[in-house]
Amino acid sequence: QVQLVESGGGLVQAGGSVRLSCVASGRAFSSYSMAWFRQAPGKEREFVGVISWRSGSTRYADAVRGRFTISRDNAKNTMYLQMNSLKPEDTAVYYCAANRRDVWPPRTYDTWGQGTQVTVSS
Repeated sequence: QVQLVESGGGLVQAGGSVRLSCVASGRAFSSYSMAWFRQAPGKEREFVGVISWRSGSTRYADAVRGRFTISRDNAKNTMYLQMNSLKPEDTAVYYCAANRRDVWPPRTYDTWGQGTQVTVSS
């Protein structure tokens, strides 16, 4: 079982940037994909982006494409979400998730972190 811990959230002004981190610990994995989701108050959880752990291939939601970038450091078992040109509507709790199955792109995720709050002020 992999455990995921997000960090890096906080308060930022519109137009600013934040980088989130998600550290995976526990058993090793080599064919997982990992993803970022977010959930704003009163809204459903939505997909942000996903990365293949092996290849580095990524997919992004339309709402963040061109502004957000997912990367990973395999040696550190860490996934990052670089968020630029932030908008108030980006305000949400951001979660990382991992998929243990070797499928691309994934449709479900097996392990979730606790989330980190990102608040974007106007």
